[in-house]
Amino acid sequence: MAGQTPHQNVAFESAGTQAHGYLALPESGKGPGVIVIQEWWGLTDHIRDIADRLAVQGFVALAPDLFGGSITHDGEEAAQMMSELPEEKGAQLLAGAVDYLLASEHVTSAKLGAIGFCMGGGFVLQLAAQQGERIAAAVPFYGVGQGVPNNFSGVRAAIQGHYANFDDFYPVDQAHLQEEQIRRESGAEATYFYYDGKHAFHNDENPAGNYDPALANAAWTRAVDFLQEKVA
Repeated sequence: MAGQTPHQNVAFESAGTQAHGYLALPESGKGPGVIVIQEWWGLTDHIRDIADRLAVQGFVALAPDLFGGSITHDGEEAAQMMSELPEEKGAQLLAGAVDYLLASEHVTSAKLGAIGFCMGGGFVLQLAAQQGERIAAAVPFYGVGQGVPNNFSGVRAAIQGHYANFDDFYPVDQAHLQEEQIRRESGAEATYFYYDGKHAFHNDENPAGNYDPALANAAWTRAVDFLQEKVA
């Protein structure tokens, strides 16, 4: 778990309604901004901890709540909640989060980074395609297909992907095809890393027990270095 960082629950306007999220600040109170996109479990303690870890590294991290407060640790219920989130609505909520973070007095960067896990691994690519120049770096971790855009021509961000070779939710062959499609359609920098692990190998609270600390540490180190290079 990350050390103590200043954090708060925030509300922001998004697509004509009020959305909510978890904001973690670095010790200085200011830094480059990063959007953290949740897994299908909801805005869990694990995702809040990811935001806190990024804050320790000097980022202002905002994790939007895409499920309106709903959290589960049951796989079937999580799949149901994900299926009830229209991709268009998820994209709109994330666009509002980008507007909020770029306007924040805490954020020092003109562009943002974005990192997403599981369901968020798809939506982080959706966000990059939707927001163009406003996203400097996007980091998907083992997406499940939900939220992934059909076309990547709008992507201007550098992409760093982290995928598992033994992922039952998103076969590694699809990840390879996605990497190639991003390069072909956007011309953006796209570097994918493939790990001999299972889906959610980075989640130390994953109910399926797929967490692999060695793989998680390797992927996290790469992701933080990448965000610091591209956003900070």
